[in-house]
Amino acid sequence: MMLNFDPMIILVFFLCHWFLSLFCQTFFLHRYSSHKMFTMSTFWEKTFYFFTFFTQGSSFLNPRAYAIMHRMHHTYSDTEKDPHSPYFAKDVWQMMVKTKRIYHDFVDHKTEPEDAFKGNYPIWPLMDKISDSWITRILFGTLYVAIYYFFATEWWMYALLPIHFLIGPVQGAIVNWCGHKYGYQNYKNNDQSKNTFPVEILLLGELFQNNHHKSPNNPNFARKWFEFDPTYPVMKLLNLIGIIKMRKE
Repeated sequence: MMLNFDPMIILVFFLCHWFLSLFCQTFFLHRYSSHKMFTMSTFWEKTFYFFTFFTQGSSFLNPRAYAIMHRMHHTYSDTEKDPHSPYFAKDVWQMMVKTKRIYHDFVDHKTEPEDAFKGNYPIWPLMDKISDSWITRILFGTLYVAIYYFFATEWWMYALLPIHFLIGPVQGAIVNWCGHKYGYQNYKNNDQSKNTFPVEILLLGELFQNNHHKSPNNPNFARKWFEFDPTYPVMKLLNLIGIIKMRKE
């Protein structure tokens, strides 16, 4: 439906969805749920839990399953036990399918993780049940389609819709594929992790994989003078105003 709207409406919506979802993935799922780089009150934990659900929408990533898989990734980086190494998949799609299978086994409790990967991650059973419902996914998908239906001004804009539907897994796949395939290494970590600079700015620091694998619990993913982790200053601000309490660096 072509209406006389500014094309920037869709572009702004896409960018807002991209970066808000990405921030929740790196801040809440990765740095908090997986690594506990900081602590927060129960109120703020549930607030960010819900915000992650809201921004990822139809592709919400369960924090428990995410944390377990990410801890496995660090322990078994780029080996056959790594749940999402690009070196054991023909292409990025095959890697995503493998990751999805392992992820759902943890979500549905079909597979129990090793003891080393259990515990110290946020759990909210009601929110997990709501987010894992196909009704919820369809409602979010319908919302995305409706926004494009009313505001898209060019046919090519509809090509962005699949990214909205799968935004969480798509962002994760980019990080896991590119962050172990392309870029440079500051450290020898006995794996293929790399820093994909300057593209990492569009992934809010997540593509400093080599730096992160060297020091998994360091909240600042940047090391060299020219590297910049956009999420780190936000964490410092949230720490300053008392929303989170960061570990001593």
